[in-house]
Amino acid sequence: MKSNMSLSFLQKTAGLFVLLAMVGSMLACGQSALQGGGATPSDAYKKLYEAVKAKNTEAIKSNMSKKTLEFAEMVSAKNNTPIEKVFENGFTGTTFSEKLPEIRDERIKEQYAAIEVWNERDKRWEDIGFVNEDGTWKLAIGEMFAGTFKSPGKGRDQREKEAANAVGNTMIPGMPNANVNMNMNVTPVVPKPATNVK
Repeated sequence: MKSNMSLSFLQKTAGLFVLLAMVGSMLACGQSALQGGGATPSDAYKKLYEAVKAKNTEAIKSNMSKKTLEFAEMVSAKNNTPIEKVFENGFTGTTFSEKLPEIRDERIKEQYAAIEVWNERDKRWEDIGFVNEDGTWKLAIGEMFAGTFKSPGKGRDQREKEAANAVGNTMIPGMPNANVNMNMNVTPVVPKPATNVK
């Protein structure tokens, strides 16, 4: 009877260890899904957004470039702010959205990229830059601040605004009369003062 109890205890203990291992594995998988940048700039943003929503500072940091991490340290020291507070929103107002915001216009040129993300709070498209670092895309706020970020081209929002501005510009000067010699000296005609005639 004693051996049956020992066997039952061992089976329960083993079952508990297997269950704990499975739970730990599931948590680790969920954690790693938030970390390490993305295969594309859009994927990197999605991971950053989820890390911000999970309030996971380490996951947020893992989705940022080395220069962005240095920038955050500088901001933290300069403002005497805890580093967790600096990373809180992932350096973008788009993460205030209750659900994953719309992402569009992914542009990549060499190791730099940008996407437009809808900023619900400000009701505008925000152009967010990324850098390919160690084989993954990471947020490039530090590169933008340092002036080393190389734009992959204008975003859709900027192109649309420029096009609308060009169409709406009615103040375009007309062409001068083609028959007028533009190099000729023109002497203005000044009327002579009137003389009193009696």
